[in-house]
Amino acid sequence: MVAAVAACALPQTLLAQEGPLDNSQPKGITPQEIIQRFAAKEAEFKQARDQYTYRQDVTVKTPEDDGVYHEVFDVLFDNQGKRMENVVFAPQTTLEKIQMSPEDMQDIRHRLPFVLTSEEIPEYDILYVGQQQEDELHCYVFDIAPKKIVGKKRYFQGRIWVDDHDFQIVKTYGKTVPDIHKKSNENLFPKFTTWRQQIDGKYWFPVYTKADDTLHFGMGDVRIVEIVKYEDYKRFGSNVKITYDGKELPGGETPGQQPANKQGQPDQGQQSKPQPQQHPQ
Repeated sequence: MVAAVAACALPQTLLAQEGPLDNSQPKGITPQEIIQRFAAKEAEFKQARDQYTYRQDVTVKTPEDDGVYHEVFDVLFDNQGKRMENVVFAPQTTLEKIQMSPEDMQDIRHRLPFVLTSEEIPEYDILYVGQQQEDELHCYVFDIAPKKIVGKKRYFQGRIWVDDHDFQIVKTYGKTVPDIHKKSNENLFPKFTTWRQQIDGKYWFPVYTKADDTLHFGMGDVRIVEIVKYEDYKRFGSNVKITYDGKELPGGETPGQQPANKQGQPDQGQQSKPQPQQHPQ
């Protein structure tokens, strides 16, 4: 967010049950093996998610002056099968204390969902910090940070939770980096949490992101509340091969044949997701 030049709270029923952090080493597997397994799964997931349509609902608020930015867009495919966005709702912004920057737009589309693939692993320092229960999921916990900032590329820095069954990321907490500090341009970014849900019976998709943070601009502090919802995931029929555990899914079918659920309403027999919980700032 860029400071402007002067001229949703979550229902209690959606709060996650988070256990204490256990710093003990994993049993029967090394942290490096866990990293290799979840990175491979993230690469598969990235390919699979690129074959889904979905709706993304973005709201950014500055509560002190009731400023609001709101955009709803669908991620679709055109007649040639090329990925495209269709904006379905975008009223005039009333934000005055900040402005949405190109980096904000990039982060909303690519970094808040956060996919860490095998190709990106060498770019990050990854530290195993322990194990933790997230609702019914037992998770391995890692802190990650970029080894160095290259050019104008955006990175994620923070903490990830990897479930010990599917070896997939089910929750992330942190922020996008770097912040930008220039004499004529301060572009700062809030800490956020993204929760995932098992949508198709195999992969964990981002369904909800929340940020509630205070950004410290030179002209003064600004509190930011940001909510991003990812809804209506639907598999797009195409000839692209989707794999799971290295095996091609037969007939282009969605694994598990389970429909996407609304937030907080898992199907019977489906693994429940970690529910949104405000993370200590």
